Amino acid sequence: MTTTGVTLRLLDKADKEILRLPRAVKGAIYDFQHKFKENPHLRGLRLKQLEGHDRLWSARINDEYRVLLLRLADTDWLIVSVKHRKEAYEKLDRLSYGINRITGGIEYVDLQIVEESVLRRAATPRPATAPTESVPTPKLAPVPLFAAFSDEQLTDLGVAGPLVPVVRTLTTEDQLLGLAEYAPQLTSEVLLALHDGASYDAVLEQITSPVSTPDPVDTDDFRTAAERPATMVTTTDEALREALEGGDFGRWKVFLHPTQSRLVEREYSGPARVGGGPGTGKTIVALHRVKHLVDRLPPGRNKPVLLTTYNKNLAADLRSRLLQLGGEELLARVEISHVDQLALRVVREAEPGSAKQTIDESQALREWRAMLDELGETEWDAQFLHDEWSQVILGQAVVSRTEYFRARRAGRGKNIARAERAEIWQLAERFTQRLDRLGRQTWEQVAERAARLEMDREQRIQAVERQREEAGGLDNIHLQAGSAGWLRHRFQHIVVDEAQDLRAAHWKLLRAMAPRTANDIFLVGDTHQRIYGNQVTLGSLGVHIRGRSAKLTLSYRTTRQILGSALGVLSGETFDDLDGSTENLAGYRSVLTGSLPQLHGCDDWESEQESIATLLADWIALPTPPGQIAVCVPTNAMASELAYTLLAHKGIKAVEIGPEGPRGDEGVHIGTMFRFKGLEYQRMVIAGVRDGLVPREAVNRLRSDDAVRYRRELQRARSLLFVAATRSRDSLAIFWHGRPSPFLEPLTRVPAS
Repeated sequence: MTTTGVTLRLLDKADKEILRLPRAVKGAIYDFQHKFKENPHLRGLRLKQLEGHDRLWSARINDEYRVLLLRLADTDWLIVSVKHRKEAYEKLDRLSYGINRITGGIEYVDLQIVEESVLRRAATPRPATAPTESVPTPKLAPVPLFAAFSDEQLTDLGVAGPLVPVVRTLTTEDQLLGLAEYAPQLTSEVLLALHDGASYDAVLEQITSPVSTPDPVDTDDFRTAAERPATMVTTTDEALREALEGGDFGRWKVFLHPTQSRLVEREYSGPARVGGGPGTGKTIVALHRVKHLVDRLPPGRNKPVLLTTYNKNLAADLRSRLLQLGGEELLARVEISHVDQLALRVVREAEPGSAKQTIDESQALREWRAMLDELGETEWDAQFLHDEWSQVILGQAVVSRTEYFRARRAGRGKNIARAERAEIWQLAERFTQRLDRLGRQTWEQVAERAARLEMDREQRIQAVERQREEAGGLDNIHLQAGSAGWLRHRFQHIVVDEAQDLRAAHWKLLRAMAPRTANDIFLVGDTHQRIYGNQVTLGSLGVHIRGRSAKLTLSYRTTRQILGSALGVLSGETFDDLDGSTENLAGYRSVLTGSLPQLHGCDDWESEQESIATLLADWIALPTPPGQIAVCVPTNAMASELAYTLLAHKGIKAVEIGPEGPRGDEGVHIGTMFRFKGLEYQRMVIAGVRDGLVPREAVNRLRSDDAVRYRRELQRARSLLFVAATRSRDSLAIFWHGRPSPFLEPLTRVPAS
């Protein structure tokens, strides 16, 4: 008998178990799933119900391995584990499964594995310490970690019921980490947060409530439970292959955390923002949001969805990931462009004969300095003038001296009098004229010009719509012809990645590009990672996100140890939320564990380079692929020097990271801290973290001259170090020579591992 319409799903965490199996076994699993879907009762599959279980069955993968499955319904099955045949049929009462009454999701636990992991951690020897007294002191019984919480409180927070007795035995963090490795994800998140000191109410609000199901939970209805977001499963052959072979991104194509799924699929009445710390999956949510929006479009050949970010390198990465997520069919409906490229296209459409060269900030600063030298002007600093021109004059679309006198300068540092504004305006006009003579323009000018053009276009569209309403829904042919065609917004939906680094003019441009309707703008970003000086209040720019903001708090990239050190770098700073209020990383956490960051102080730059070379050689010998190792430094000159040292002393090839990404395929990646935004590595070195370099000495000089600007630049420097520290998945080493950066003080208070 052949069974048709069989559904075979794979439970999250089962794929991680499969990943550790030999390649030949993985291949056998692919063969198994095809045969099982064709007919689960094929003789060679040996499908049978496990003794003492009403829903748990086993089936043969090959001679050595068996798959364990939950029977959800007659033709609906869920893979929960893969075991060696010797382990598949022993002590079957250790296998526990059920429906979590808070989330409504299916959970599977092998209690024996959990208990063995806890015991193994308990048996790990600790370094001996010398006794302080000769008289033996009585040993006190260790206090259970969760003695302050009742069983009911733990289960109300989402802890899996069968694990509560094991939780009661935990007395050390090592034991807790042993349980967290094999427990359902919500159980791990809840227990780690409580152990870190979060209150019951805080855990309920930040961790449990976002994944709770609003519907009543029938703990016997496994078929319904399998469809809930809390049960992270996949069903298609292609999705299974991606989950098992695609690495971290392959998994995220299939297994989205329930919180992420809800943000992706939610209906928003207007612009919406998703925040969260590094590694929480903000970009993954943005990509899935794009796919969700495209899936709901009517058939067509146009590109009504824009996916944008702040630079070329990240835009290329988004294109590659979106192609992985949905193939050419998805790409065909999405415009992918970094925001400056988008602005330049708008300007060139309006001014097709323009041949101006667009220059970056460093080139613009050189022109400012050259102009000030020619004028003999010594009162004003080139960097200050450039920031004032780009952030206030261009950023607020100021077109006259009178408007500049009234312009707000929030966050710009010291107050300047009316007479000083008059001087700055005159210098800004001279600078603009200088660029025109040279046939050059800055990216800030391009963004401001594009925003003006697109806002004018939006006004014409609104005029057409008003005319239509006045005419009872009929089009005014003459008005349309007079506006050079049938005017429409360029896009229906806009999705923005790394939103914290866009300028005010960028937001004006984007706001004008889509109609002000439901699901118009979706942005993801983290102001703790703002590495440029573009501080904006979105509401003042027409992007109203208040009431439509959410935050991701679970890091999938960085271990608890690295995360704790990175957060220490930010200590004492406050950050905005892109809408005039403050933002924090409350609840930001990781269930991954590893070693503490290594801290290395050296006498001078030469000895620091030699120490780094030795460490990298050790990492490569582990072995770690060189492409999964990176070194970031404060300056380009240090990057070049270190690359030479690595090759000369240890024969280690270094690949420089430029504006377009790594300039080669093989070798350790090396570059300045700015280059590492959006990247991640297995092992990471941050070098040259000394006072005077992190932050730069120029920042320190602002302390007495301009206190507001000093605090802003100090925060920016902290954010840059925070970004660098959170690029690492497993190992982080921080080096300095001379006096360490003051940002490292929270880390150097405790011994390094």
